[in-house]
Amino acid sequence: MHVMITGAGGHLGRKLFDALEGVPDRTVSGIDIRPVDHPNIHIADLSNDASWVSLLEGVDVIVHLAGDREPGASWASAIKHNMDATLTLYHHAAKMGVGRVVLASSNWIHGDKRFTDDRLDSTTPPGPINAYGMSKLFCERTGAYFAEHHGLSVICLRIGWTQWTHDNQPGPHMAMGRWGQEMWLSDRDFLNGMRAAINAEGVQFAALNLMSDNPGMRWDISETKRVIDYQPQDGSPAKTTALIAFKSAIKGLLSFHAIRIAEGFFPDW
Repeated sequence: MHVMITGAGGHLGRKLFDALEGVPDRTVSGIDIRPVDHPNIHIADLSNDASWVSLLEGVDVIVHLAGDREPGASWASAIKHNMDATLTLYHHAAKMGVGRVVLASSNWIHGDKRFTDDRLDSTTPPGPINAYGMSKLFCERTGAYFAEHHGLSVICLRIGWTQWTHDNQPGPHMAMGRWGQEMWLSDRDFLNGMRAAINAEGVQFAALNLMSDNPGMRWDISETKRVIDYQPQDGSPAKTTALIAFKSAIKGLLSFHAIRIAEGFFPDW
């Protein structure tokens, strides 16, 4: 099997590249927008031209991690680097006979649910609150289109929080309070989930949560376990201090509950 990783020089991309490189009977190549010190990771801008398309020759699975990963991404960047680039990738993948695209989607698709009690799974209505989340929803829906009409298998993994800092260990240092801690994803489970998505059989399209098995979290990973045989090995309950609870309550009041109250009094505002 030949696996190509886009964004192969990034935080998650290089971890996955290195983990797959030594697997017997598997070829691994990569694309990154910046130079990477590896002969099998090539420079290409997916949103700019088609010079990289020849690199898809003989590729079985693309793991698509490239893009603007910042929640604060501008609309211009989200459209170019996430929406346009992914749509182009789907098109050329289907044309070149690639069997599957594993898309790095995001928990930000459900960004509006932070201060609710909703269970979060593939049936929960999306509610992105920023350009980044909207771009990931676009990539999921266009993936569903290519799966239905062009025979491309697409598995979208709504990746939780793998930190750059603190050796990716969970705890109250994480931003966004309980919400942030509950979406923690260990390095080991990130790799487990990606391997499962690459190897899964009989999946035409799926949009699945990818978090560690964190006790008490609202993200449902039972579907992920069932559909792609994801087997998480880590998990950590959220540790909510008095300060975290206070800050979350204030933020929830100002950014969510106050708006709902105002809508009740002024439904046409």
